[in-house]
Amino acid sequence: MSDTILLRRDGALARLTFNRPASLNAMDFEMGTRWRDLAHELTSDDTVGAIVLDAAGPAFCAGGDVVAMATTGSEGTAITAMADVIHDGIRTFVESSIPIVAAVQGAVAGGGLGLMLTADYVVAAPVAKFVSKYANIGLTPDLGVSTLLPAAVGQRRALQLLLTDLTIDADTALDWGLVAEVVDQPGDRAEQIGRSWLEGATGAFGQAKRLVRTGAARPFADNLDDEARTIGAAFDTADSKTRVAAFAAASRSRRS
Repeated sequence: MSDTILLRRDGALARLTFNRPASLNAMDFEMGTRWRDLAHELTSDDTVGAIVLDAAGPAFCAGGDVVAMATTGSEGTAITAMADVIHDGIRTFVESSIPIVAAVQGAVAGGGLGLMLTADYVVAAPVAKFVSKYANIGLTPDLGVSTLLPAAVGQRRALQLLLTDLTIDADTALDWGLVAEVVDQPGDRAEQIGRSWLEGATGAFGQAKRLVRTGAARPFADNLDDEARTIGAAFDTADSKTRVAAFAAASRSRRS
């Protein structure tokens, strides 16, 4: 089993850690395959309620391993094949009903932006930096960046990152909506958020994530139908019945 991405479980909380710190956690084919396999493993496991995504070393992720591509004489067909494998993992995580929180402790570059935005909630350290750099080496966005980045920050700001050498700091990323929080200990905060999802109405959190993440790609009428089915199914769960009854009792008490 590859150790390029570590998996640790603590009950319903799963933690994935990018583990190629010497390469700034850039993805090679082995790491990309591990990413895809873990995506399928975790999203098909009903005991997983939330995922924390973090990284070892000074950087969160530098995207694809361009150095490895260059030194091994890779052809474009091999790069496409590798991207397809990583994209399979991204799509699987994004379309799942498991909420994901990312802890970003350092630099994020290129496709690392897409991997980071696979998470539904991003917590960054004050020293984190965000940059594209695709065009600098004559490459185009991959790993979901052309879709996930404008969805997070808007098309104009996404183009600023993709068409210039702009590097933004954590405070700017917060202002733009690229990250949700800037804190001194993003790993601790991310775990706190993940556990709060587990302590709450886990199924409702996960389905809310799924509805939002998949909604943009479907007709509005299909989204409404999905919402109707999902809230009906949620209402029939034991967790929801308990919470709804408590809410109704509290409301009656306030009115009396």
